Amino acid sequence: MSETIAGVEVPDTAAVTEATHLIRETTTPLIYHHSRRVYFFAQIHAQRLGVAPDPELLYLAALFHDTGLQRPFSDAEQRFEVDGADHGRQFLLERGFSPAAAETVWTTIALHTTPGIPDRLGPEIATMYLGVLTDVVGFGLNELHDDQVSEILAVHPRGDFKNEFLQAYFDGLKNRPNTTNGTVNADVVEHFLPGFRRTTTVERMLGSAWPS
Repeated sequence: MSETIAGVEVPDTAAVTEATHLIRETTTPLIYHHSRRVYFFAQIHAQRLGVAPDPELLYLAALFHDTGLQRPFSDAEQRFEVDGADHGRQFLLERGFSPAAAETVWTTIALHTTPGIPDRLGPEIATMYLGVLTDVVGFGLNELHDDQVSEILAVHPRGDFKNEFLQAYFDGLKNRPNTTNGTVNADVVEHFLPGFRRTTTVERMLGSAWPS
């Protein structure tokens, strides 16, 4: 039986059921509730924009999008988004999804913190990015219906989301701060890690092996 919250239906598929159980059991309630909220907000943005993302792919991308912030997912020295994207793609391929579907989920997750690009791409990529922005920084919140927001939060409460998520964000980056260079993630490391200073692009250019 399918689940509907705030007029948004959760796809009733085996992969969705399995992913929901997996993420609920292997991540924290903070990440689980955030990831589900992202899906619902993303679908509401899709309705507003008149686009139709594949609901199953969008849901799976939303569920995996922040898994790279913690183990057992963050097992490589790379951007946390790429960790999550790699595991999301692997999950799909192991369950018989097409390579194209798996790549859509990979790209959706990998670009979810990259401003200026996702909203110009396919519907899954664009709408999940907007859903993330809504839940994290309140993008478009004043355009959403209060009853929709209330219904989503009744099932997936925020609690002290701002502070708890920032801490979880930093915890997922503090052992690999250099992977944040050139990304919005560097802001989080700089806020929490005393003395951290990223190498700027200007320094990399001027200090390169080229003589001029």
